[in-house]
Amino acid sequence: MESLWLEYAWALLILIGLEGLLSADNALVLAVIAKHLPEDQKKRAITYGIIMAFAFRFAALFAISFIANVWQIQAIGAAYLLYLGLKHVIQARFGKENENIQKEVEEESAGKGFWPTVGKIALADLAFAIDSILAAVALALGLPDSPLEDFGGMDGGQFIVIVLGGIAGLILIKYAATWFVQLLDKRPALETTAYAIVAWVGVKLAVITLAHEDIGILDHHFPHSTAWTLVFYGVLVGIALIGWFAPGKKSTEKSAF
Repeated sequence: MESLWLEYAWALLILIGLEGLLSADNALVLAVIAKHLPEDQKKRAITYGIIMAFAFRFAALFAISFIANVWQIQAIGAAYLLYLGLKHVIQARFGKENENIQKEVEEESAGKGFWPTVGKIALADLAFAIDSILAAVALALGLPDSPLEDFGGMDGGQFIVIVLGGIAGLILIKYAATWFVQLLDKRPALETTAYAIVAWVGVKLAVITLAHEDIGILDHHFPHSTAWTLVFYGVLVGIALIGWFAPGKKSTEKSAF
């Protein structure tokens, strides 16, 4: 039983770390959206926007059981995570970074009032939530069943991991984003590393899909096997270590948080 909860705790820590890295870029975008407002309104706009986004995310949790039980949705989610992660990694490795993205966002936001800006912040965070919720679902579905009762059509322990991961994402965007932005400034490879992890989580969701009872390409118990668990976390730790020790330095805009 102790090993079960250790695996759950490890998965939650990985999810929180991933949310933190992804929240740094999210925070920069939110800061740029609110940049045109007077100083006394910036933090209020971001706070209100995050509160609205929290309501959106909470509503989205009711769709988790649908994602968790329909293999077609799992397949789409796996394809999306693979596309999102690999696209960013390939662009970072072979393409040019678009230096005008933040400028365009700022120009588009300029002249907008307080509440329209709050709405834009909420919608932006809702878009970010799609990525994090899919990643959380992929990580949670790979965990063994817990002794907790089912909730919303899925295992109670897995549901709690997803909920805590979503809450962590909002908290990190609001309070810890500045630290993560500074960390990315010192270790810029971590941004690409985060998306590489997203792609690897997509592989995990693809494995779960292929092992679904209606597909049967992989053995139904394979996603929960010791061998696959060791491979998944071993590769994940390897990606994280490569990103942490990779050289490079970039300059980033200061966050408004």
